[in-house]
Amino acid sequence: MRGEVALALGVVGIVVLLILPIPSILLDLLLSLSITSAVLILMTSLLIKKPLEFTGFPMVLLVTTLFRLALGIASTRLILGHGHEGVHGAGHVIEAFGKLMMGGNFVIGIIVFAILVIVNFVVITKGSGRIAEVAARFTLDSMPGKQMAIDADLSAGLIDEAEAKKRRKELEQESTFFGAMDGASKFVRGDAMAGLIIVAINIIGGILIGVLQHHVPIVQAASTYTVMTIGDGLVTQIPALIISIAAGFLVSKSGVEGSADKALVTQLAMNPVALGMVSAAAGVLAIIPGMPMIPFLGISAGAGALAWRRSQKAKEPPPVEIKPMEEPAEEPITQTLAIDEIKIELGYGLLGLINDLEGRRLTDQIKALRKTLAADYGFVMPSVRILDNMRLPSQGYCIRIKEMEAGSGEVRLGHMMAMDPRGGQVELPGEHVKEPAFGLPATWVDEALREEATFRGYTIVDPATVLTTHLTEILKENMPDLLSYAEVQKLLKDMPAEQKKLVDDLVPSVVTATTIQRVLQALLRERVSVRDLPAILEGIGEAAPHTTSVTNLVEQVRARLARQLSFAYRGDDGALPIVTLTAEWENAFADALVGTGDDKQLALAPSRLQDFVRGVRDTFERAALAGDSPVLLTSPGIRPYVRSIIERFRGQTPVMSQNEVHPRAKLKTVGAI
Repeated sequence: MRGEVALALGVVGIVVLLILPIPSILLDLLLSLSITSAVLILMTSLLIKKPLEFTGFPMVLLVTTLFRLALGIASTRLILGHGHEGVHGAGHVIEAFGKLMMGGNFVIGIIVFAILVIVNFVVITKGSGRIAEVAARFTLDSMPGKQMAIDADLSAGLIDEAEAKKRRKELEQESTFFGAMDGASKFVRGDAMAGLIIVAINIIGGILIGVLQHHVPIVQAASTYTVMTIGDGLVTQIPALIISIAAGFLVSKSGVEGSADKALVTQLAMNPVALGMVSAAAGVLAIIPGMPMIPFLGISAGAGALAWRRSQKAKEPPPVEIKPMEEPAEEPITQTLAIDEIKIELGYGLLGLINDLEGRRLTDQIKALRKTLAADYGFVMPSVRILDNMRLPSQGYCIRIKEMEAGSGEVRLGHMMAMDPRGGQVELPGEHVKEPAFGLPATWVDEALREEATFRGYTIVDPATVLTTHLTEILKENMPDLLSYAEVQKLLKDMPAEQKKLVDDLVPSVVTATTIQRVLQALLRERVSVRDLPAILEGIGEAAPHTTSVTNLVEQVRARLARQLSFAYRGDDGALPIVTLTAEWENAFADALVGTGDDKQLALAPSRLQDFVRGVRDTFERAALAGDSPVLLTSPGIRPYVRSIIERFRGQTPVMSQNEVHPRAKLKTVGAI
């Protein structure tokens, strides 16, 4: 509060100077304050590291300019009122500056004063004003891009919200500062013009007053009033010149970090080639006839010595900072609870898969796999972590889902896996093995036999693809477990804007996110894509008011996805191949359901269950020999119970109800059970 009161009193005092006369002794004190404050402003501008550290400069410029104008009016009043008394009439500061500058000849004083004003007005203020104008324009033009960069860093997690607020505040200060500097630079130009006008008024008006009113001889009047006027002009123009230089330093170092001396030394005196050229040029000038030899030789020797020193320093190795060893930070115990969703462990003989070209192919295939599964099944699989495990065989690998082993195998670097599409053994020299993903007969053959294997019609697969294929099948089997609650929340959050209302109407008033998760997991368990999430939510919303059973919700959703299911399982001829249940089995399953409402369970006799399993195997094997991949078609009421039996011995066999067949789907019956 005291600072605010002092500033208010200071501004009021400046206004008082414009109106009321002051004694010469007080004017001496205020003129001294003007000069020293200008020096303080210049030193501050030189020593700051960046312009935003002196954001108050435009206001300081306004206050100091107003202060100098008030002093100019006060000194004019004293010069015109007491000039007939002698050169001391306007105070000792003005007298001392006038005599020092003129040196006994007022013509010299006028010329030197005019040169100072021209330097300040034409060179310094005009240049700094142009720099401030351009800096303000470019700063304002670049604001949107800088703001977008801050938002991008915040979204990417490179900075936190506090750092983002700090950068936005600095950006706002920067734009405000350079905009204010553009306007404040006009104060300096106006101050210089006002100084010229005041000098002309003081000289002409003083001579007229001294001669006409006080009857002072015209020569004495011209000498006296000129000394005081030039002294007054110097006392006001020197602070103005100093502050103009400070403004020039401030706006011209906007792109330079560090104080002015460090910036100049770093950018001018660090290049030994440039210093060597300076030394050579000064040496040539020193030997030209008529040129003063000593100054140029001194400059040449100094620049040469500095160039040699910089070149020697550049050859020295950078200093190595030896820091005391610190105790490694203890890892929080909670870190041991973190679980990798998907992890591939490689034996030491397979480390080449992650270190060379083959390794990049492996990682590229995994990225492509995640993208393909996302397109096929509707959600993005967690990232895959790859690391080594010395306890595995040299060329072995292990795939883990949530830290539990889900599959393992071995591949042979430098070899190709050959497989017979008909399921027979490959008749080529090599290591006969079982393909890890499907258990088919395969053989690791040398790469030199690739052409022969292709000629015989064998399928050729490289080691990275073998591992990726195995990973694909494991991910498909474990998709329900990988669809976590967080993933479901992300799917709901990332839905298109036009579908947001559907989510808001359902969750949590009609159904919980956990129920949606269980429905989606049930669909993925049967390898049904959940990409059409709006249709799935519509099916849940339609059935949820009437039932809380996840099984019934799933059946309702599958009916909604009839077009998708019929298209997914169609054959090459465009028809949907089906295997139907006879009326006997339909009635058997219907009669075996016990319980009421949503609590029904299947209670089929074990002997009948074995007969059913045998019939399914025989029928689907005959269809496979005929080249068909049919679906098992049942009535809606027993489909989930039939599926619960089928998934135990033929997990990839789709089971559909009659409600899930699209009306326009073409059916082709290939068998009956």
